Amino acid sequence: MSTLRYAESHEWLSLDGEIATVGISVFAQDQLGDVVYVELPKPGTPVTKGNGVAVVESVKAASEIYAPVSGTIIEVNQAIVDNPALVNDDPLGAGWFFKMTPTTPSEIAALLDETDYVALTDGAH
Repeated sequence: MSTLRYAESHEWLSLDGEIATVGISVFAQDQLGDVVYVELPKPGTPVTKGNGVAVVESVKAASEIYAPVSGTIIEVNQAIVDNPALVNDDPLGAGWFFKMTPTTPSEIAALLDETDYVALTDGAH
């Protein structure tokens, strides 16, 4: 069973102790197509749930990546800035966007589990 939690805006979050890693779902990557550019926030940036914190550009469109929970950015994945294809190849692994320290545990609990997220995206086709 996956330990990933999902926002309805198609970001995933994986919690390891006090640190949350955030990326985009396979569904979001499929919708975007080939990602060709990524702009990430600076470490130390405070973010609020639902606000745009990063930008991806694909061959189809530019899209904001939203904070799935509130907190502070502590690390960004420079590898996807240097090689945006990592987002296409491994959106749930090497294609992660940033790590953060969440400040509101109830926001994490409110995210969708994999079953609920699959149900949400199956209806979106």
